[in-house]
Amino acid sequence: MLRVTPQSKTRRLRVSGQPPRGLDSLPDDWRQLLKRWVRRGGDSRWETLKGDAGVGRQGLAQALLDWLLDNGWVALTEKFERAEWWPYRVRFQESAALRAALGIADADAIAANWQTLRDALPPDTPLLDALDALPPKTALARADLATALARWQLEQRSGTQRDFALFARGATKAVAAAEWAWLAAATDLAVWGIERHTPLLLVAAPVTLQLPRGASDLAACADFCALTPATLTAAASADGAPARWYLLENRTSFERAARTRAADAGVIWLPGFPPAWWREAVAHLLTLAPAPAAIACDPDPAGVAIALQAGALWQAAGLDWQPWLMDIAALQSLPSRSPLKAWDQTCIAQLAQSALPDSLSALLAYMREHNVKGEQEGIL
Repeated sequence: MLRVTPQSKTRRLRVSGQPPRGLDSLPDDWRQLLKRWVRRGGDSRWETLKGDAGVGRQGLAQALLDWLLDNGWVALTEKFERAEWWPYRVRFQESAALRAALGIADADAIAANWQTLRDALPPDTPLLDALDALPPKTALARADLATALARWQLEQRSGTQRDFALFARGATKAVAAAEWAWLAAATDLAVWGIERHTPLLLVAAPVTLQLPRGASDLAACADFCALTPATLTAAASADGAPARWYLLENRTSFERAARTRAADAGVIWLPGFPPAWWREAVAHLLTLAPAPAAIACDPDPAGVAIALQAGALWQAAGLDWQPWLMDIAALQSLPSRSPLKAWDQTCIAQLAQSALPDSLSALLAYMREHNVKGEQEGIL
């Protein structure tokens, strides 16, 4: 039963005398229109809400209003004009319960959830200012990308946008175009080792690749070649092979080694934790030009982990690999060193449980004992 309360000679308020009833019986088109109304706000002019229904759906809007009024979901202010009472303003009752029943997140709850998450993020989390500039709902949805960037940098990873999407969300297409645009506007993705375009394998070696449209002599370049994964995959065979492959993590160190390499040496840039495209490209290169490897990474816990991941490709191919300039003497020779961080300690503990070359086991023990790590650029 509806209660009618006069407000003036030309205004009255009509409300139901019963608590709101469930929405399960609402037809789908009614429910969708109600969602639009609720998202607009809790107190709206009727003409505005009726306009939301669209042309030719005024009857649906009136029927929905009558149902909401009869079932306790709205309080309706009516205006007396032309000898009749007309709907004037609609105020939704029990707004939180109504939004929940429609599956619409409550704005206050979203804001509170974002603030809770924001307070829990470390102060050095990337893109905090960019997240703060977003609506709370959007910030909540994108906070995982900021924390993934921090992990990506900590683990010294590099790769394509799809590599990062897989790392951050478990699928190569899980980052939407709008999110990539936001990331690109908020930061220089290349600085983080995230490339939009085709990645390149940087290599110098006494090897000639036989390709479908000709041959490519990797020793012909003055310093090194840059091969797309597709180019390397297309090579069916190769002439020549190095006496040894040298892998270097630091880009500057790689370029120095490539320019000064011996004629029978092969040099490959190892871009941090090797992304999938790099592993596939190098694995194919090993089938064409097999040779043992010497792997040089930063003398720090992450560098040890990177060397192990790269070395696994040689193990899978039945080839030998050894750490190169990754020992206690190399670390001690550095002009400057850094203290270990919490992540480094965790990494050392995890690596200690693996089967390691003796030099790497000794290096990890020294780092832990002396609380010190270094960078390859000071060695090579």
